[in-house]
Amino acid sequence: LQEVFLTNFPIQDTRENYLLEFLEYYVEKPKYTVIECQERGLTYALPIKAKLRLSKKSEDGKSYVDSIEQEVYFGNLPTMTHRGTFIINGAERVIVSQLHRSPGVFFSESIHPNGTPIYSARIIPFRGSWIEFSTDISNVMYVYIDRKKKFPVTTLLRALGYSSDDEILKLFNLSEEVDLKQSELKDYIGRIICNDVIDKKTGEIFSKDTPLTEDLIKKMKKADIKKICFLRTDGTNEKSIIANTIQKDASRTEEDALATIYRQLRSGEAPDTDTAKNLIDRLFFNEKRYDLGDVGRDRMNSKLDLSIPITTKTLTREDIISIVNYLIDLQQGKRT
Repeated sequence: LQEVFLTNFPIQDTRENYLLEFLEYYVEKPKYTVIECQERGLTYALPIKAKLRLSKKSEDGKSYVDSIEQEVYFGNLPTMTHRGTFIINGAERVIVSQLHRSPGVFFSESIHPNGTPIYSARIIPFRGSWIEFSTDISNVMYVYIDRKKKFPVTTLLRALGYSSDDEILKLFNLSEEVDLKQSELKDYIGRIICNDVIDKKTGEIFSKDTPLTEDLIKKMKKADIKKICFLRTDGTNEKSIIANTIQKDASRTEEDALATIYRQLRSGEAPDTDTAKNLIDRLFFNEKRYDLGDVGRDRMNSKLDLSIPITTKTLTREDIISIVNYLIDLQQGKRT
């Protein structure tokens, strides 16, 4: 009980103006005996109380003042009888142990009815929201939070700070920068351009996500464009899962992504960017709300070849990127 209280306290309000601290707890004697509870159809339980301290932030914001200490009744805690059973609403019951999956990351493969392999990864924490990554038949990768809310994986990556398409492509080594003066551009005809190229003289934009043609080469040479970015060729270039997901992603900046995720999870608009950012931090990066446990962190490091300290029990950006990379490798047959 002490550990549970210490895990959840102290508690602060969203603006951090007030602080609620736990001091100690008391367990009192049960109101009724085991036999009385069975006869009256009651639960055999102990009243539990805790001494708490509420403080207000000082005007200079450096400390908490005006503390009030009070004993608070928390409720009744069902307790075991001398026979190792519990009396719940007058009925005698026993605890049945249950096996559950050890915390960590699990990868799986299934076959869609049309024959397409679907790959997925599920992060199971010791405590906190479940997060799942999954490919679909259109070669797009989605994220599911708590098995219900779904959005493209690139939306999550943007919300974590990789805001532009270029940053995301570089993150997975999918872009290749070519010097127009030193390269024979005819060798790149048909390759997909992955950045917007602007003619500084005319203001014309050579749009990304389009294949390179001879006409475009002439226009770019006239416009004196020095460098251009292509999607990297590796045999699956044109249908790279990340490139496909970027095309499906409605958000284009970190702010867009944060607003999209907030809207999905809270069914309303975020009052500001900080509020949206705090929501994601609370879901996966806050030690009080998310815990992989020692085992979860150890198994995550082992599965993904990471060296994140065992004391880091929350998710990290490195975990998420490694899982996306692992799924890409599964899809390309590099892993099983």
